[in-house]
Amino acid sequence: METQTPNRRHRLVLVPCPLQGHISPMLELGTILLSKGFSITIAHTMFNAPNPSNHPDFSFLPIFDNLSDHDTTTTNLMALGKAINTNCEAPFLKCLARMMEENKSLDQVVWIIYDALVYFAEAVAKSMKLPSIILRTAGACAVLAFDTIPWLQAEGHLPCQDSMLQDLVPSLHPLRFKDLPISKMGSLDDIVQLIMDSRRIRSSSAIIWNTIADLLEHSSLEQLHQCYNVPFFSIGPLHKMAPATSTSLLIEDTDCIEWLDKQAPSSVLYISLGSLATVDKKELAEMAWGLANSGQPFLWVVRPGSVRDSESPEVLPEGFKEKIGERGHVVKWAPQKEVLAHGAVGGFWSHCGWNSTLESICEGVPLICMPYFADQNVNARYLCHVWKVGLELEHGLERSEIEKVVKRLMTDKEGEELRQRAGDMKEKVELCMSEGGSSYKSLNDLAEFILSF
Repeated sequence: METQTPNRRHRLVLVPCPLQGHISPMLELGTILLSKGFSITIAHTMFNAPNPSNHPDFSFLPIFDNLSDHDTTTTNLMALGKAINTNCEAPFLKCLARMMEENKSLDQVVWIIYDALVYFAEAVAKSMKLPSIILRTAGACAVLAFDTIPWLQAEGHLPCQDSMLQDLVPSLHPLRFKDLPISKMGSLDDIVQLIMDSRRIRSSSAIIWNTIADLLEHSSLEQLHQCYNVPFFSIGPLHKMAPATSTSLLIEDTDCIEWLDKQAPSSVLYISLGSLATVDKKELAEMAWGLANSGQPFLWVVRPGSVRDSESPEVLPEGFKEKIGERGHVVKWAPQKEVLAHGAVGGFWSHCGWNSTLESICEGVPLICMPYFADQNVNARYLCHVWKVGLELEHGLERSEIEKVVKRLMTDKEGEELRQRAGDMKEKVELCMSEGGSSYKSLNDLAEFILSF
């Protein structure tokens, strides 16, 4: 990436949503813009605060969030988002005003770049007459589906009957009703209200997308651009455009890389269901025995707290470790980007969060798709039926089905064809990031856009 030095000091205040899948792309964006010559301040909640020592070139601005234990432990993400936006507007306004007062002798232009879910930051920008930019940490396909939900409700398509779940959604091909990003997100009326509220307050100058426009989501971006009517900057994949840095809130077990070094090329299935999804003890047991019975080497992330209703630190079924021996390796958290880039990894069983989706595509690793909620259902559908680098786990968590789909991906001809397509996509991603590519050009356009104010 070319480095620019602004004539005036441009300070960018980045406001992430305090969830792992949202913090990572915002911090990656910060490192990218730092390399372009901008000063970076991360304004963050006390909940899930990033580690400043991992980013010594950033300034950090803590926001007193007044979140209760109930707020931060709830599985209702809608409720958590509402609490953050209600609690943080006034404290953010206060600490931002103080920061600007302390630096008023400097010749600087302050911008606010915020995650779309923490829209309190836009209200503060508007009150302080500061320009703002939205970062969308979900893919454009999912955002388009989310934005279509009020229309689907108004037209009588939602709520839908269980018998309609496999039907295609009008105007959102190839999505079925079961793929809409509303699963486990709260009531339909609450979701529609959130969408309408965010539309009413939106006054940002541009939108940054963590996607690859030419390769993945050109059509969805075109449709969204007609609705939003502000400049779009598709500069993804952020994790590849950014210099390497740690953005994980959990401690990564790097010993698994040594285990991978001992495995044959493309032989290992990597399993991780992200930072939020949970399973019950029966589902975990089905996963365990399905993996054991498949006969394939695997690296499995079993995150602390990911097994519901389990008080014991030992959550794996009795006899499992003896059955798998050295063929499997289980960790609490893994350095996922490094794992997916490892030559021994030939498949990824994923919840299909957008970061995991991009990371897998960038390394040419095909997927077994098991989405849980929100945009994950949309991403899984595109991975399997549009980009055709994924297999859907269609019949739930039953060990026989798990054994079958693991073998399909890791040993059958079908899996080899998926790996070939994934490898082709990896090469195209690299072209988009290189000089003259769409993401490379969009990043330079973003820097020039900010400097033009």
